[in-house]
Amino acid sequence: MLAALSAVTLWGSLPIAVAQDRRVPASPAEVMLSYAPIVQRVQPAVVNVYAAKVVRDHNPLLDDPIFRRFFGVPGQQPEQMQRSLGSGVMVDPSGLVVTNVHVIEGADEVKVSLADKREFEAEIVLKDPRSDLAVLRLKGAHEKFPTLDFANSDELQVGDVVLAIGNPFGVGQTVTHGIISALARTQVGITDYQFFIQTDAAINPGNSGGALVDMAGRLAGINTAIFSRSGGSQGIGFAIPANMVRVVVASAKSGGKAVKRPWLGAKLQAVTPEIADSLGLKLPNGALVASVVSSSPAARAGLKPSDLIVAVDGQAVEDPNAFDYRFATRPLGGTAQVDVLRSGKTVKLTIPLQTAPDTGRDELVLTGRSPLQGAKVANISPAVADELHLDSDTEGVVVTDLADGGTAANVGFQKGDIIMTVNSQKIARTSDLEKATRESVRIWRITLVRGGQQINVTLGG
Repeated sequence: MLAALSAVTLWGSLPIAVAQDRRVPASPAEVMLSYAPIVQRVQPAVVNVYAAKVVRDHNPLLDDPIFRRFFGVPGQQPEQMQRSLGSGVMVDPSGLVVTNVHVIEGADEVKVSLADKREFEAEIVLKDPRSDLAVLRLKGAHEKFPTLDFANSDELQVGDVVLAIGNPFGVGQTVTHGIISALARTQVGITDYQFFIQTDAAINPGNSGGALVDMAGRLAGINTAIFSRSGGSQGIGFAIPANMVRVVVASAKSGGKAVKRPWLGAKLQAVTPEIADSLGLKLPNGALVASVVSSSPAARAGLKPSDLIVAVDGQAVEDPNAFDYRFATRPLGGTAQVDVLRSGKTVKLTIPLQTAPDTGRDELVLTGRSPLQGAKVANISPAVADELHLDSDTEGVVVTDLADGGTAANVGFQKGDIIMTVNSQKIARTSDLEKATRESVRIWRITLVRGGQQINVTLGG
């Protein structure tokens, strides 16, 4: 399984050194050198991931006991097993595997097949939808497994040779090679953190979660998406940088069930050519501060609206997506130095790296027979607003997830919808919404806000 983007449809030896020696081959003999030593070293740490889930064919008429009784239709609805295939990388000798969330999403059963053909059942330790990364643990494993070390993905350069290893189309473990075509791709549209390595190494369905490896045999990234009009490789693949993978794996190792990241507490916007002209900039680069949350780390550091963020810890920031990635990969507990342009001058600010307050989330899944059945909802805290890219001053109850096959998903509710009223009852807390959706009514009138626009919905019960 591989996330795909399309304009049409979404869909000898080489030396192994700590630092790559970048040079053009000096002779025909050097051109004939082999990647085999690197492959032999890293291949045992790349695995196949098989996920399966039971899907019940749903006919809404079967929910009605009178219909079932009259027509003699059994209450138990037919089930089908839906399977997906992906790849993964062993990142800890104890049996921790990193893969993509979209490979194992909704799975009732996950299995991992090693390069030596052994197969293990696996449990999901942590899922991080914001980065599309998940960490698995092999069950019943009592040995040390081969692993890949992390590269510093900030040191990668366009033109570096890389290998992609995974299980495309289920044919078995496959190695392809290419170069890094671009860095810091921020308009891919797959995850919250838009900051991808682009490569022309052949990546196909089934490669998701597999390894992008540098010439030192280190993990440079996790292959995640392709741009394709055919569904197969067309030379444009995307990988999540190793520095983001490292953060997610560290959270899993520490026993966390969710990845905690630094919170800035400011709303950022892209710099358009018009804004660049008004600020006297030569190029439309940077992240413009639109607003700052009071008492947030940004406010305490002195960040102000109209400041233009141009660097984080010395690394250039070209747009808000680049800032989000740079900031999110900083370790909690320390500080980050942010360079901003203010009134034509560079100002250096020190931002404390702290998580967003998350008190009073009161997250729950709605189970009553209403159009919102199967929706997971939460009170909007600063942490929830940060996760869902809502304005920091937003109040109310928001949809944070939707169960596959649930009524809410089937009728068109979306993650990020803010529920304002149900049948004229104002919804201020999740408890209000749970109570409102347990009422027995024939017509449901729901007011919600999606993308800043108010929508009125009327649905039959």
